[in-house]
Amino acid sequence: MPQIFDRSSNALARMSLVLTGLIVIALGVTLDQLQRSPWVTRQGQRPDQPVPFSHKHHVQGLGLQCQYCHTTVERSSYAGIPPTRTCMNCHAQIWTNAQLLEPVRKSWYTGESIPWIKVHDLPDYVYFSHEIHVNKGVGCASCHGRVDQMPLMYAQNTLQMEWCLDCHRNPAKNLRPTGEIYNMAWEKPSEGKPVWCSAGRDNQDVPTARGVSCTAKDPEQAGGQMASVELPAGRELAGDVAAATLPALPNYVKFTSQEDLGHFLIDHYKIRNPKDLMSCEVCHR
Repeated sequence: MPQIFDRSSNALARMSLVLTGLIVIALGVTLDQLQRSPWVTRQGQRPDQPVPFSHKHHVQGLGLQCQYCHTTVERSSYAGIPPTRTCMNCHAQIWTNAQLLEPVRKSWYTGESIPWIKVHDLPDYVYFSHEIHVNKGVGCASCHGRVDQMPLMYAQNTLQMEWCLDCHRNPAKNLRPTGEIYNMAWEKPSEGKPVWCSAGRDNQDVPTARGVSCTAKDPEQAGGQMASVELPAGRELAGDVAAATLPALPNYVKFTSQEDLGHFLIDHYKIRNPKDLMSCEVCHR
C-alpha cells in the first residue's frame, strides 16, 4: 500500500502543535494585560463631567476640607456626592454668571441633580465601606492619589481585586495616624523625618484608632504632651496624693520606617489580619 503522508508530515505536525501552544500562550498573556489596561480599568482617564470641577482649585487653592463636600465619608459606606446646595453656598455670591456653572444654577432652580459621572466605580457585587477604612488609618491619597493636585478628577489606581488584596495582605505599608487621614502631603516616616506615636488607654466612648496620638516633633524636645504642674513656693504634694493627682506622661515610640509604624498601628487600631478574614461576605454581599 503506498504511503499517504510524506515523511515531512511528522515535522509539520510537531510544528503545528508548537505553533498552537504559542498562540494560546500569547492570547492568554494578551487578555491578561488587556484586563489590567486603562481601557478596562479606566485608570488615568478623565471623563467629561457636566461641570469641569477642579479639586486642585478648591482643595489646594481655597483650602476646602474633604469632609465639607464628602460629608458621610466617616460614618457611611460611601463618601457622598455633595448636593447642589453645597455648591451654591459659595456660588450664589461668586462667579454667579460664569457659563461653566450654568448646570449648577439650573440644578438649583429645577431641583434636579447634576448628572455627575462616577470616576471610582466598583462592581455592584463588591461592598466597600469608606467608614471602616478612614477610621482605621487609610488616608484619602492612598486610594485616590493626590486629589489636591488634580485639575480634573481621574482614578489613579486600578481598584481591581488584586490591588485591594495587595493592601489587605500587608496593610502596614498604607496605614497612617488618623489625624493625617485628610493630609494629602503626609509623608511616611524616615530617618530624616521620624514620627513619634503614643497609645492611650482604651476608651469605650472613643474609637480605637482615636486613642493613638502621633506627632512629627520630638516630644522630649517639645516638653512632652503633658505640661508639668507648678506648685506655690514651699508647698509639696504627698507621695500618694501626687501619684493620684498627676497624670503620667504618654510613652512615645519613635518610628523611622513605614513598616514599623504600620505594625504599631495595626496592633492599636485592632485591625484583623488576613487569617481572621475567612468569609467572602466581608467584601462580597
